[in-house]
Amino acid sequence: MRHAKARHQLNRFSSWYKATLKGLARDLLIQQSIKTTRTRAKAVQPLIEKLITLAKVNTQFGKRQAFKILGDHRLVSLLFSDIGQRFNNRVGGYTRIVGLGKRRGDNAEMVILELSEIKKKEKRKAVKKEEGKEEKPQVAPEKPAEEKKTKTETAIKEKPPETKKPTKKFLGGIRNIFKKERDSL
Repeated sequence: MRHAKARHQLNRFSSWYKATLKGLARDLLIQQSIKTTRTRAKAVQPLIEKLITLAKVNTQFGKRQAFKILGDHRLVSLLFSDIGQRFNNRVGGYTRIVGLGKRRGDNAEMVILELSEIKKKEKRKAVKKEEGKEEKPQVAPEKPAEEKKTKTETAIKEKPPETKKPTKKFLGGIRNIFKKERDSL
């Protein structure tokens, strides 16, 4: 019986469950903000809190414990050098879950799981990425009036793009397969 075995199982067996949590934790530390389901977010939240608490202390033992979970030396160094230092003044609550609504296909509750202390630039990028919009490139300053050409001059100089026609027609191949009777004699 499963008495006192409370955890979010995510309908997975143990190795798959651990791999899911490790993958979510890695993605959250790299991206600073991820879009996932509410149950997955609640399942990975204690793991992230534990990793950031280890990073705040910054000991060799903590780095080994974090490597056991993350499995990547560069990610561990990012966690201990950058993310751990950001949360030095906090006691807990390193992550936040922001609701997005229900997913269209299976009606699952979708959320954004993000670190509470996100740098301003990273936060703007994460929000725009979630909305599906890209940053607009800066507009170059306009050229002086002498260098500007009229639309008719540029239209005359530039040739319209040529469209390539297919080399063989579709029926050309079929005709070779079905030959006439006189060819078979």
